[in-house]
Amino acid sequence: MTSRVIPVAPFVLTVFGATGDLSRRKLIPALFHRDLAGQIPDDATIIGCSRRPLSEEEFRTFARQALVDHVPAAELTGPELDRFLGRLSYVPVDVEGENGWLELAERVSKQIEGRICVHYLATAPHLFGPICEKLGKYGLSENGARVVIEKPIGKDLASALALNQQVGRIFPEERVYRIDHYLGKETVQNLMALRFANALFEPLWNNAHIDHVQITVAEALGVEERAGYYDTAGAMRDMVQNHILQLLCLVAMEPPSSLDADAVRDEKLKVLRALKPIDEHNVANVTVRGQYRAGASAGGAVPGYLEELGSTRSETETFVAVKAEVENWRWAGVPFYLRTGKRLASRVSEIVVAFRPVPHSVFGEAVGPIDPNRLVIRLQPDEGVKLWLMIKDPGPGGIRLTHVPLDMSFAKAFKVRNPDAYERLLLDVVRGNQTLFMRRDEVEAAWRWVDPILEAWRNVKEPPRPYTAGTWGPSASIALIERDGRTWLEDGA
Repeated sequence: MTSRVIPVAPFVLTVFGATGDLSRRKLIPALFHRDLAGQIPDDATIIGCSRRPLSEEEFRTFARQALVDHVPAAELTGPELDRFLGRLSYVPVDVEGENGWLELAERVSKQIEGRICVHYLATAPHLFGPICEKLGKYGLSENGARVVIEKPIGKDLASALALNQQVGRIFPEERVYRIDHYLGKETVQNLMALRFANALFEPLWNNAHIDHVQITVAEALGVEERAGYYDTAGAMRDMVQNHILQLLCLVAMEPPSSLDADAVRDEKLKVLRALKPIDEHNVANVTVRGQYRAGASAGGAVPGYLEELGSTRSETETFVAVKAEVENWRWAGVPFYLRTGKRLASRVSEIVVAFRPVPHSVFGEAVGPIDPNRLVIRLQPDEGVKLWLMIKDPGPGGIRLTHVPLDMSFAKAFKVRNPDAYERLLLDVVRGNQTLFMRRDEVEAAWRWVDPILEAWRNVKEPPRPYTAGTWGPSASIALIERDGRTWLEDGA
């Protein structure tokens, strides 16, 4: 099976923070892969912007090294590499001052006619507002220009509101793209396909047939070079408020009237507004915070969070588990167990939809237990879908039942390269398709649910529970789900 490649319209893309880590690891490789696939038109151009005083040739050398580091060598042997590097130019810009802005405006104005203009802000979040103001001041927000901003969008509701207002003064909402790379993952979009393109699941997608849902985003790595940023954020701000709540919304939302961007985002917003509040009255019963200590991983001994931070004390959580509930007719009584953390037993992101057990067994006790059906949607690694079913164990001598998966690995089922999420999302901006991007009211609704949890943690003043690196988090997170007679399911089980 081959994938269809549909070229996009000609564009001018400016990347602020072009010499930073996100650009090096994700944006430059993503753009190269789309160019390699023939999806970027010949007259598209990419302008890197940052404070570093590089020449254009030095920036191309930086981009070449980024591709060597993050793209298979076999893909860099043809003329496509030089073609891509030839698209790149560079303008040193002081985003908080005035230096470089006139040169950038002149460069864009010479190339913009008949093209779509996109500004990607791959910078520290506190620069989003100032950059947008400069884009407005120098005429770079005109002619339908679009702006892309990364998470975190604020550190709480108040700062998110302020940032949205600052950006909104320059760019109208329909030209603001708040990117969450999880929404660009192939499996996340396949969740909508599974639900809405098959007659099998949607009739069962409710509290009459689903017992509970688990969403896990686990990382084996620690905070490492991000320790300084991470200590101001923590797992709740870094992962739950954005990635995990977006996954919850896609699982729980009502069928949209179409895949139009606002139709989808309207339904996600309803889910966020239906989340049962968590505050000081119930936070101890439905949340667990943790912080990793020294332990071991596949690579050997690893330090604890405080050692990586270079401190003797921190109240920042590196692990969160939450029992969330969506208070509407479809999901009343169905818990959503959410967990994320650093230095866990393995790197895995997956959604488990656990169905209710059969109401009555006709097989008797001799066949053994009848395990409930489960749908497992794995986002990373090894993207795919498993549907666990009970079947007869082969052989004579009566019926014995066993629990086995129908397993579809995307890598095995589709003999094509699986594009990185940024490849899809970058070109969706050029297409003007906002379906996979967060709307302003979504971001604010997520903060309205998260803020009381953070405040309750501050008021309770209970430190994060320690857990050993290389495990699945604090024992209290196991108790959180086992109090309800359930258990965490790991590794697609």
